[in-house]
Amino acid sequence: MQSIVDLMRGMGLSEETVGGVSRLWGKSAARNGGRTHLLLGHLLDTAAVAEVMWERYLSAALRHRLEEVSGGRGRLWFMWICGIHDCGKACPAFQALDDAEAAPVRAAGLGWGRLPTDRRQRWRHDVAGAALLRPRLVAEWGSSESAAWVWPLVAGHHGTFPSVQGLKPKHREVQGRGNAWDEAQRAVVDVFTRAVGFVDLADARPVGSLNRAEQLGLSGLIVMADWIASDSEQFEGLADAQKVSLASARQRAEAAWQRLGLRGGWNELAVPEGRLAPLTGRLGVSPRASQQELVERAWSMPVPGLMVAEAPMGEGKTKAALAAAEVLAARFGLDGVFVAMPTQATSDPMYEQVLEWVRTFDPELEAQVALLHGKRRFNPTWREIWESHRKGSVGESGLGEESVALDPFDAYGAIEEDAEYGMSSWPSAGTCEPQEGRDGPARWFLGNKRGLLTAFAVGTVDHLLHAATRTRHVMLRFAGLVGKVVVVDEVHAADVYMRQFLLEALRWLGQAKVPVVLLSATLPPAQRQACVDAYLSGALSAADAVCPAPELAGYPCVTVAWALDGTPVAESSREVVPSWRASAPTRIDWLPDVAQDGKLLASTVREEVADGGVALVVVNQVDRAQAIHRALMEAGFEGQVQLLHGRLCAAHRAERTEACLRLLGPEAKEERPARMVVIATQLAEQSFDVDADLLITDLAPVDLLLQRIGRLHRHSGTRRPTAFGEPRVLVTGVVAGERGRPRFLPASKQIYGEWALLRAATLVAEAAGPLSGGTRQKDGWSIPADVPGLVARAYGEAELCPPDWGEAAAGEVWRAKEQQREKNAEGFLLTRPREWAAPTLEGLHYAGVRAASEEDLDAVVRDGKRSVEAVIVRRSPGGYRAIDGTWIGVHGEVDDETVIGRLLGGTVRLPPRLTEAAEAEGTGLVPLPGWLGHPWLRYAPALVLEEDGTAVLGKDRVSYDNVLGLVVQRG
Repeated sequence: MQSIVDLMRGMGLSEETVGGVSRLWGKSAARNGGRTHLLLGHLLDTAAVAEVMWERYLSAALRHRLEEVSGGRGRLWFMWICGIHDCGKACPAFQALDDAEAAPVRAAGLGWGRLPTDRRQRWRHDVAGAALLRPRLVAEWGSSESAAWVWPLVAGHHGTFPSVQGLKPKHREVQGRGNAWDEAQRAVVDVFTRAVGFVDLADARPVGSLNRAEQLGLSGLIVMADWIASDSEQFEGLADAQKVSLASARQRAEAAWQRLGLRGGWNELAVPEGRLAPLTGRLGVSPRASQQELVERAWSMPVPGLMVAEAPMGEGKTKAALAAAEVLAARFGLDGVFVAMPTQATSDPMYEQVLEWVRTFDPELEAQVALLHGKRRFNPTWREIWESHRKGSVGESGLGEESVALDPFDAYGAIEEDAEYGMSSWPSAGTCEPQEGRDGPARWFLGNKRGLLTAFAVGTVDHLLHAATRTRHVMLRFAGLVGKVVVVDEVHAADVYMRQFLLEALRWLGQAKVPVVLLSATLPPAQRQACVDAYLSGALSAADAVCPAPELAGYPCVTVAWALDGTPVAESSREVVPSWRASAPTRIDWLPDVAQDGKLLASTVREEVADGGVALVVVNQVDRAQAIHRALMEAGFEGQVQLLHGRLCAAHRAERTEACLRLLGPEAKEERPARMVVIATQLAEQSFDVDADLLITDLAPVDLLLQRIGRLHRHSGTRRPTAFGEPRVLVTGVVAGERGRPRFLPASKQIYGEWALLRAATLVAEAAGPLSGGTRQKDGWSIPADVPGLVARAYGEAELCPPDWGEAAAGEVWRAKEQQREKNAEGFLLTRPREWAAPTLEGLHYAGVRAASEEDLDAVVRDGKRSVEAVIVRRSPGGYRAIDGTWIGVHGEVDDETVIGRLLGGTVRLPPRLTEAAEAEGTGLVPLPGWLGHPWLRYAPALVLEEDGTAVLGKDRVSYDNVLGLVVQRG
């Protein structure tokens, strides 16, 4: 086992240099479990971790690319680039950070003068590494092009990529002056390079280059290797250079990987034996024509590309997408899947589907499916899997371990410099038991910014959008997408602001050769084309790519796009693909009403289901949903009623969603109630797999209206009362104004804008007759046949509305707002406009970063008014109680994990108006004093309801009703 000291002497280095390099520290004892770790020891640990990642984590596709650019030495080159990342710690600016560690370095002859104390002038070791490595790479590789894409990988490993101008220190002293420092810095690079297996630095020259998106993914993997190797729980410090070697680092890395329970996904998935086997065998379905079309397209694409599947609600797009993902992963060497959903509520049922699917490959993979959203601990399946694999040696629940892993300030690192960038020391022993011998979900992946690194993940689309923002550690998020198939469901749900990040993500994914499957029932043609062009821009590494997709042959339809040998291709289904069920006439009628008391809708519902049936009422405002529920209850409704909206606390929302899916889902059968009403807001608009006999809905833009109609007569074989033999929709939330011009609910205008509502009203009037009464142009809509035509007309350029409705003026207002929202997003996008031909990551963070926390990041990709989540607690004599009445102590202190779960079950999202009111009062909403020491609670604002059950925020008085949810009385 040759130590680095033996190696240095064998390389002929002077004893002075050997002595100096043997004292350079990489992790201080103060922040590394009490033991100093030498710099070369950390570099070799990181390289050894990278080697394990190569064997057990990297996708076959990425390994193939690294083999290409390294001339067949991919494993060795990956080890080198991951380990060399911290070479910049061999400079005075870093070595001086800890006085105790600095003394032996100075004693060994590596001294320095006075260093700047201004934090703004601090010389960071990531930039220092690039500064010392770049000129050597240019000189010894004989290629400025090769060096140009490699040095940013070193400079960016703390989360941001500087420009080349940033590699020049303002003070020479910080980088190190004199022959001793020159020799030591050269030796660190040369000794490490020789230790991992290259002859010298020139031998490590790549023979090709990765494109910029591939570089970004590689950068994230470097960070991953660094963070694992920085865990003092797994890699104890070595202060004696005689004990530092690659062989010992390999032993440490292997043991750490096992203890942490880390692993990849499929690991070179076998190609399915039959073209439809992923559907018929794995998913056990009789393929519908639209499902078959999507899977066949996955087989036919010559290279990874974009697939856009448009099919009616309830068509089975999700299962088809999973089957296509299997084909794509097997053909192109991908290791896992990320499924992006529009909301937390839609993520939960998708998580169940993906879990069931992944089990069919290998039951042990079940625990490798991550649910990525902030309320996952309220998902019963997640808790069951987590707890079953998470019993510690004394039997405690592992929820506490997840709490630690998710603490946004408990990430990997070891020194004060790192702590500035959100990388304080890893929790002490006792909070993190080893996972050796347990194939459970690795808590390492559950930490801040790391969820996408799990092999299989289901979560909100925000996680995909975050990977397209110019934010710190964006490379870590993007690394979690490279090597996977990405599926985005309900892609139409992204508004114009969010869509800019979706398009940016598609550009990067296209360049990284990541297959993407987009699913939608109601995608406007312009959005489809924008997605195609964005993906192809990335695939071609071009500022702009325009490749018109052919007109759809019918509906359902699949559009595919890819680039081969620099040529873009876009194709759509050539023949009409029949839907799984024949189009059925859906009767559309008006129910004019904009009253706030909900009485008309409540009485209509009672009459409609008097003899039985299930009615779904979807309205655009929480207050309106609550009013309808009150009116229905006051009238003495006999039957089941569920109220579902965004102002319910987490526990109640989860319980009600589960109840609706159980009673009205595809497996309900005999459990389906004889009489039931579900009153919901837009939560019921998408990925809500329930079957209603009757739909009453507020007017919304046509694509969203059609989404709501997708809950109507959704499942085959459902027994219905005779009166509901034909699907029927009552459209409300609007009344006739002057000259028949629609007058909308104020909330609807605020949410959707007048232009989209006017055009929707026009299209509804064709089927239902004018609002003021009159003749229908057609007898209802034929669903799903009419869907693409209705959406295309709704978002087309031709005017639709009667002349005196003011459509043109409303359209100008709408377009101006859309353009402004596009511009608002531009400042946060990962790439500057029209820079798609840039070959390297140099200067990617050209304007710094603005998002300091996950909450800030959510605000970046969603431009609505800011709202916060708060935990509702009730003041009680002598202390506080959770929302369910559980006692939580005099100051709110909680130690029991079960009680913490009940407490966090009271989390509710406040309306923006209340958020603004709380912040305007100065103190805002803050955690209870007893929460400050707990990782889950110390950042959780408390909404304290006084003993009368209310709290005052600004001019409003709020309370929480266990049925109605958060109730706001306007001041």
